[in-house]
Amino acid sequence: QVHLVQSGGGLVQAGDSLTLSCLVSGGVFSSYVMAWFRQGPGKEREFVATISRDGVSTHYAGSVRGRFNISRDNAKNTAYLQLNTLNPEDSGVYYCAGNMVPFISKYFSQATNYPYWGQGTQVTVSS
Repeated sequence: QVHLVQSGGGLVQAGDSLTLSCLVSGGVFSSYVMAWFRQGPGKEREFVATISRDGVSTHYAGSVRGRFNISRDNAKNTAYLQLNTLNPEDSGVYYCAGNMVPFISKYFSQATNYPYWGQGTQVTVSS
C-alpha cells in the first residue's frame, strides 16, 4: 500500500516563502511521477506542478511559474514544493499526488491522472 504523508504548510505573510514535503512509503518512489495540486476556499482542486521520475522534467501552472519550484530527492523518497513570493490567492489546501508511470502524461494537470494522494496541508497567506 502506497502512502503519501505531507508536512509543512502554515500561516505566512504575503511575500514569504514556504516549503512543503511529501514522503512516500510502500512503493519505489523513483517509479512515481509526482505532482502538487491545491484547492482554495470555494474552488475546485487545481494543478500546481509536476515532476518526472528522474527530476529532470517539470511543468507548472501559469499562476505559479517562476514563483514555485517542484523538486524531489529519490534517495529520501520525498517530493518538495517550494513556494516563493506568496500572495493571498495562493492560500488553500495543498495536496501531493503520485502516479506510477514512466513519463509525465499529457494529462498531467488532471487530478484524475493520479491514483495516490497525500492528506493535504493548509497554506494560509495573509496580506
